[in-house]
Amino acid sequence: MELFDRIRPYHDSEVNHALKEAIKHPMFKVLMQFTFPEASLNDINTILKECHSIRDFQTNVIYKSVQNLLAKSSEGFTTSGFKNLNPNTPYLYISNHRDIVLDTSLLNVGLIDNGLITTASAIGDNLVQKDFLMALSRLNRNFLVLRDQSPRELLKSSKTLSEYIKLLLSKNRSVWMAQREGRTKDGMDKTQQGVLKMITMAKGESSLVDYIKGLHIVPVAISYEYDPTDILKVPEIVAKQGNMPYVKTSNEDFNSILKGALGFKKRIHIEAAPLDPMVYDHIGEQQSDNEKLQQLALEIDKKIYSHYKLWPSNYIAYDLYHKTNMYKEFYDEKELRHFERRLERRVNKGNQLEVDSFLLMYANPVINVKDR
Repeated sequence: MELFDRIRPYHDSEVNHALKEAIKHPMFKVLMQFTFPEASLNDINTILKECHSIRDFQTNVIYKSVQNLLAKSSEGFTTSGFKNLNPNTPYLYISNHRDIVLDTSLLNVGLIDNGLITTASAIGDNLVQKDFLMALSRLNRNFLVLRDQSPRELLKSSKTLSEYIKLLLSKNRSVWMAQREGRTKDGMDKTQQGVLKMITMAKGESSLVDYIKGLHIVPVAISYEYDPTDILKVPEIVAKQGNMPYVKTSNEDFNSILKGALGFKKRIHIEAAPLDPMVYDHIGEQQSDNEKLQQLALEIDKKIYSHYKLWPSNYIAYDLYHKTNMYKEFYDEKELRHFERRLERRVNKGNQLEVDSFLLMYANPVINVKDR
């Protein structure tokens, strides 16, 4: 286990002490007061003293935090597909990635509600540079994906990460991974083959297809009617389209975390979509391991695209971008006006590249389904 000390979350035996230290941090106190608005600091300390495992912390604190957050920043959260999963099986959930913190937090709410094994979740170490965020991340069973490494270091840490995922699954712990490094900014959710290659580095002597089967991969489609960080994503999209370098500001990730959590999202839906067993036969027909991974990525994308909940905002953006009314039956005039006002407030309408980037962020999920 020492091999994984740099990336692992807290052990259950470390949780109680970690919480005693965390409550000293002003931001952690703010989180607790948000979660338990009627409780005194003494009451909060009592609640934390009763948390002796990550599961205790997740179910008694984080679950309630997310529920309070949803009540203040959404018009409802729904899930589907989870009732088809085995409550005794650990799964590798691979999802599209839109929000730094909420994606995995909402998934775990869905898992708890459906009596399923909660996840250990991957998070880039660049996102938890602040001590408060690192402690909260480790308390919430996140494990670190190390960034900004040399090629030699990257290979070594990828092997370690793959072995850790294998270990977690073998110990009956589900795992969450985003389908790509970083959030999808443009709405064009696409699984990176490199992520799958990393996951399978620990296969040992097993054939690639047998190892993939044993991972119990479940693609997950996460859909927000409105992305509160949409305006924060536009500059990066525009820079990349113009082949310009994009440099993050020092607090950009932290601001995205806050905006994503507190900003209004309207409706949210998460759907689990297990791979059909026949898929593995198709993967096995491919010649090289690279082609097998390419096929696996394609199958995951198909599931995410076809099970992605499309909202009026998606259909409106498609029609505005293409200057058509093809999908007008899926939204009304009030929803159209609301989206147009959002567009006007958030981008410079004199900059067509900004406008198009914003529209495609919402329209691409429709395009993904349409072109599938």
